[in-house]
Amino acid sequence: MTQRNIASTLKHITLASLLAGFFTACGTAPSAPNKTTAAVTPNSETNPAPAAPKYIANTWQQLPLWGQDELIKGFQTWRNGCVKLQKNPVWAPICQEAASVPANTAAIRNFLQTRLTPYQLQNPDNSTTGLITGYYEPVYAGSLSKTNTSTQPVYGPPSDMITVALDSVYPELKGKRLRGKLVGNKLVPFPDRAEIVKNGVNAPVLAWLNDPMDVQFLQIQGSGRVKLANSQEIRLGYADQNGRPYKPVGRWLVEQGLMPASDVSMQSIRAWAQANPKRVDELLNSNPSYVFFQKLPPSKDGPIGSLGVPLTAAYSIAIDPNTVPLGSMAFIATTRPDNDGGIHRLVAAQDTGGAIRGSVRADFFWGTGDAAGELAGKMKQTGSLWLLWPKDQPLPK
Repeated sequence: MTQRNIASTLKHITLASLLAGFFTACGTAPSAPNKTTAAVTPNSETNPAPAAPKYIANTWQQLPLWGQDELIKGFQTWRNGCVKLQKNPVWAPICQEAASVPANTAAIRNFLQTRLTPYQLQNPDNSTTGLITGYYEPVYAGSLSKTNTSTQPVYGPPSDMITVALDSVYPELKGKRLRGKLVGNKLVPFPDRAEIVKNGVNAPVLAWLNDPMDVQFLQIQGSGRVKLANSQEIRLGYADQNGRPYKPVGRWLVEQGLMPASDVSMQSIRAWAQANPKRVDELLNSNPSYVFFQKLPPSKDGPIGSLGVPLTAAYSIAIDPNTVPLGSMAFIATTRPDNDGGIHRLVAAQDTGGAIRGSVRADFFWGTGDAAGELAGKMKQTGSLWLLWPKDQPLPK
């Protein structure tokens, strides 16, 4: 049965019965839905539709420490994404002008203040602060073949997984997709994490890692590298997902009374798993989501974000595109998880994530490797965001 045949068949099914049968396999189609820290975060798959974003026009002087940002790295990071904005009516003219702006703070500041207006993002309850988490590109030891130590598979996309775009039948479900598989002539939800690990899946194994927690955190981050015994590295990026809702494993620890919410971090979750090896599967199976990967060309650049360009450490962020359109410039004000000062800078909205939902909400990309992971895993900061928007354009709706 082809996807077209399936979509045609679905036209004869009521919306209620469709969602009743596939609720757990219904989700959006972001390029990397689990890009988030392992902290306790809302389950975006079952949250109600977000309220319309609120934007408060500010003067540039109202941005905290605006005059102290050297702007160059943030501006260059945003400008790197202009290659993907050439057909965007909002940003294409700005990108064209930005190409000739010299790489010095004074010229960049003059350009921004002349062409853009800062809008502080506001939550539905009129507050202006929200959660800022962090993510990174991990590097894990592994092998291209199964060994005595490398026993945990990293799968590519399954050959028998079928994806149905629901808006082809129900326009009101724009962006929603079903992922399933055929059993006889019946389309059923694709297996969850527990079933995939127990029974395997009809998919290529791209690499083998040493620890099931490494596989979980690779899936949470959405991309990563595998370091082989010969010191070579292969790069993996998000390819697809099983359609099941993402549920943070940290939330399970809290719900079971095993850890207070204030202590949840990537490091504390891994420490708990090491201390409780017999309960690791129970922990990981609490998250039914499962991510499939693809091999990417080797590169010294950062991983590819949802915008389709490499991310820049400390200057790229993941956002809710319903509030901050991909490719936009933003200004962030928050603190560091290591208490080493604050973060007040121009950043580029170049990525999205399944748990990154809401107006004042962002995931801060820290870079590649253990040092970046140490910061990303502990980051659960309060912060504020400003959308920097072209003066002659209507605000996003």
